[in-house]
Amino acid sequence: MIDLYTVATSNGQRASILLEEFGLPYTVHKVNLPGGDHLKPEFLAINPNGMGPVIVDRDGPGGKPLTVFECGAIALYLADKTGKLMPADLAGRAEVYKWLSVVIANLAPAFAGQYFTKISAKEKVQSAIDIFEGRAMRFLKVLDQRLGEVPYLAGASMTIADLVAYPSATTSVQRLPGGIPGLTHLQRWVASMGARPGVQKGMAVSS
Repeated sequence: MIDLYTVATSNGQRASILLEEFGLPYTVHKVNLPGGDHLKPEFLAINPNGMGPVIVDRDGPGGKPLTVFECGAIALYLADKTGKLMPADLAGRAEVYKWLSVVIANLAPAFAGQYFTKISAKEKVQSAIDIFEGRAMRFLKVLDQRLGEVPYLAGASMTIADLVAYPSATTSVQRLPGGIPGLTHLQRWVASMGARPGVQKGMAVSS
């Protein structure tokens, strides 16, 4: 059994759709960000970075509990644990690493900056908002171009890269003016991913 400490963000959605698609049993613990739950000592004890999501695998290596935080680390750990949603060959795995990094290191931070400058900041600076929205759209276009070449980000089959990317392409894009109507390949992929029962159930967990 896995304990999932989730938050009502796209990051929280990533963890739950991963668990659903891997078919792993888990118990949900919702972390109230506005209430400051992520800064309480009991939460900092499992993630000193004070961010969600976090998983605690009660049946970790050697049968001992193991804590994993950060979405990319959670995705890679679960792939290693189950032997699923990751190519067996090194070249295929490299494709997953690349596209997972595009999302974690570029697209998600762009949307995080957009959320802060457009939603959270007391003083709204349009030039800052424009920078982050421009970066988010740039990386979405990169995904769209890739998905015009192959069905899924890492190639012919769905992998953890797709599951980690999906919330950014659905939840986060809702904050972009006009959305992504011109990115037809990305739209096709979003519809295909969104039709999966595991994705649908996982997306609803943190809401």
